[in-house]
Amino acid sequence: MKKLLAVILTGMLMTGMLAGCSSNEKTDDEKVYKIGIVQHVDHPSLNLIKETIISELDALGLGDRVEITFKNANGDLSLLPTIMQDMIGDEMDIIVPIATPTAQAAKAATSEVPIIFSAVSNPVEAGLVTSFEETTGNITGVSNSIAIEDIFELAGELTPKAKVFGFVYNSSEINSTAGIQRAKTYCDAHGIQYKEATITGTADLQQAASSLVGSVDAFFTPNDNMVASAMATYYQVATQAKLPIYAGADSMVADGALATVGIDYTVLGKQTAAMIARIIKGETIKENPVEQIAEYAKMINTKTASELGITIPEALKDKFVIIGE
Repeated sequence: MKKLLAVILTGMLMTGMLAGCSSNEKTDDEKVYKIGIVQHVDHPSLNLIKETIISELDALGLGDRVEITFKNANGDLSLLPTIMQDMIGDEMDIIVPIATPTAQAAKAATSEVPIIFSAVSNPVEAGLVTSFEETTGNITGVSNSIAIEDIFELAGELTPKAKVFGFVYNSSEINSTAGIQRAKTYCDAHGIQYKEATITGTADLQQAASSLVGSVDAFFTPNDNMVASAMATYYQVATQAKLPIYAGADSMVADGALATVGIDYTVLGKQTAAMIARIIKGETIKENPVEQIAEYAKMINTKTASELGITIPEALKDKFVIIGE
């Protein structure tokens, strides 16, 4: 009788333990995913991507299923490896690097933790993936390759007398050098002349832009993070010289460039969030090849146009977002 009672009690105890374990374990539908978002510099455009990712995950009904950790290298690229190691040490389920140098640091840090990058113009050239069509490793994301050819076609409509362009860019940013190479290819094919001035830091921007004044009819800068972070200086030089700036991002136009057919950072953030959501819901990195930004921002700054004495054709006003009025 005692033996039977012991067996019954043991069975009850084991059942209770199993029930307890079952109640504490989370199913895939209940798991809270730790998302690590990393930027290499503080800038309104990159900040907007981060903020949009967070708000869009909430809009997609995943607000209670994600725990966001955000870190910023504040322009010191040497900090990125340490930041990535911290993310790995904190057992992030997904790392979301924003912009090329941050994505490269993430790839160098781990081959296991899923990485979903945002705002990388040339992921193949940056060594992140071998192609857009097929993802074989632990990294994918959304590319913000810009519409270089469309920008020059717009310049032809707004400033048809501009025959020589001044290319101002950071020579150490892959996204910039690749964009400039495409610009050169376009200009060579269409008989457009160009000169260039490169920078390695924001302190170089005034001198670089000023060095081209008097020998160019307009400026062009692709989606260059360093130049974008010092647009006030660039705008001042260009406006004093009565030269328009054509840029690769809507934020640069908001900060004084004349026009763009370029990156819409809200669209970019939403696409990135949608990819993160698919991974959370069970899809794999392999099932999510790299995406191009789905929609470009078409923007003209009328305040800048007025300061430069440029008239915006009515036909363009119907197709572009007009700011500065």
